[in-house]
Amino acid sequence: MSDVKDLIGIEFKPYSFEIEKGKIKELVKAIGDDNPIYTSLEAAKVAGYDGIPIPLTFLNVVDLWGGYGFEEKVKKLNLNPLKLLNGEQEFEYMKDIYAGDLITVQSKVVQAETKTGTTGKMELITTENQYRNQQDELVAISRNVIVNRV
Repeated sequence: MSDVKDLIGIEFKPYSFEIEKGKIKELVKAIGDDNPIYTSLEAAKVAGYDGIPIPLTFLNVVDLWGGYGFEEKVKKLNLNPLKLLNGEQEFEYMKDIYAGDLITVQSKVVQAETKTGTTGKMELITTENQYRNQQDELVAISRNVIVNRV
């Protein structure tokens, strides 16, 4: 790759993932969140939800289990996996996402730039994922910065 900016606009094949109660339960157990809205429909409804909601970082589960594997993504972006770091991640929610929802994800590179730090040059590559539910409503967006040490 001659210029990291050439990555801007690269799109990945869309993927879908059905939100499972079991996966929600696994995540909240792993992160130590004992809020009953994530395991009990009754508790979720009492709290004002229409179903069992996902925890805020659950979109990582969607991407990990439903999306491109690490090796596939690195190959498509022509990056050396030994030189990569996770720089930053943010989530923006437009609507609640519940157990039973079928989420379809479209991912693309939206920004790429080169910066110089104390240890040398690095490429900052930002990917954006758009998450749509079974009614084709945009329910969330995530942005992830990949740091490629060159």
